[in-house]
Amino acid sequence: MAARDIIVVGASAGGVEALQELVRSLPETFPGSIFVTVHFPEHGTSALPRILSRAGPLPAVQTTDRELIVPGRVYVARPGYHLMLTNRGIRLIRGARENGNRPAIDPMFRSAATAFGPRVIGVLLTGNLDDGTSGLAAIKRHRGLAIVQDPEDALFGSMPQSAITHVDVDRVAPIRKIASVLAELMAIPIDNEATPIMRDSDATEDQLSAGDLDTIEQPENHPGTVSPFSCPDCGGVLWEIKDGAFVRFRCRVGHGWTGDALALKQADTLDEALWTALRSLEENVALCRQLATRSRNRGVPNVADRFDRQATAMEARAEIIRGALAHDHAAEILPAEELEVSRPAGD
Repeated sequence: MAARDIIVVGASAGGVEALQELVRSLPETFPGSIFVTVHFPEHGTSALPRILSRAGPLPAVQTTDRELIVPGRVYVARPGYHLMLTNRGIRLIRGARENGNRPAIDPMFRSAATAFGPRVIGVLLTGNLDDGTSGLAAIKRHRGLAIVQDPEDALFGSMPQSAITHVDVDRVAPIRKIASVLAELMAIPIDNEATPIMRDSDATEDQLSAGDLDTIEQPENHPGTVSPFSCPDCGGVLWEIKDGAFVRFRCRVGHGWTGDALALKQADTLDEALWTALRSLEENVALCRQLATRSRNRGVPNVADRFDRQATAMEARAEIIRGALAHDHAAEILPAEELEVSRPAGD
């Protein structure tokens, strides 16, 4: 009988501390394999395998491509690569970013679900925004089980709260109890008679996350429906995908966005555009004032007046943009206490 032995764990802000607490509580004879994705700057060097090896009894390693899966080991996603699972082992994929992250949680969760079905238990820990929600939904569709850290216990609660809101999770627990909950769920026999509620688009999204050219070049098979929005990463059209009430987006080449992440990214893009516009206006004002002075010195006052009028008009526009920049767009998307760690580098 197959066992529930594939454990996928996702975390973001505050995740290192939570993972240390989790692995510290695991037994030395743990019968499953654990796969961990934490949002991390992709050009950095992760010390997480060393940290987790010191924190608990199980050896933690940074994954290598096409590595075979061994029980009793913690596999940590490598910065710059999605950790994806197949029934032949581990794949490291430099696919399109999801919610601006690579590695990202959802590709690992989704690939585990399509490869191992009911053998999978997904664990979602502390973090901002809503990463991991669609991946947990895929795990549940394939008859896997889902554990979520109690948002009240998490350092950053919005990621686990999103999963609780949109997915029929099996357990919600504080981090100190998740190891015992994991042992309880791993002991539940798999019902081989049950039919998984699967979706063909799960496999398609795996292929998009992996950058599969055949899938990318057949947009008619793309999951979801065309939306009016463009991808912040590449400018391509975004398809809207619905996991029940949870709405997310994916572009033709595979970039993935949840609604919250897309809104925050668009706010960042707007902010950058406004600063660029302000710089251009300020430079234009300075140039017009300089040309006005030169024209007066040359005895051409009518031309000088024209440049002064242009400068005054540009100053009025610049003042409007300064007012817009003084308004915190991101504060309308996230609660204030969550804004200070909204980038992967703080994880």
